[in-house]
Amino acid sequence: MDMNLVVLAGSVSAPPEHRVFESGAKLLRLLITVRTDEPRRRVDVVPVTLWDPPDELRQVAIGSRVWVAGSVQRRFWDAEAGRKSRLEVVAQQVTLRPLEELVEDED
Repeated sequence: MDMNLVVLAGSVSAPPEHRVFESGAKLLRLLITVRTDEPRRRVDVVPVTLWDPPDELRQVAIGSRVWVAGSVQRRFWDAEAGRKSRLEVVAQQVTLRPLEELVEDED
């Protein structure tokens, strides 16, 4: 059985992109920074897309701590240099992390 499930905890590292399409559908794009120390120190910046985000995410800002749950997808598009692609997380849910977790993370 295959499974495509991603769970991230990190911080917003760039200004969020909010889009509204003619159909009325809304899109939120975020870049999430995830820092790890094990097995070695590493910083990853992961693109995240969320369709029809809840109103509470309208005010998400650089530095906001978030939980993301979704799946990995490869997106394709045509560019001047030819066909391009990138991996991104298509989120089912993005949640602001509570203040209590921020205090625990700093320990």
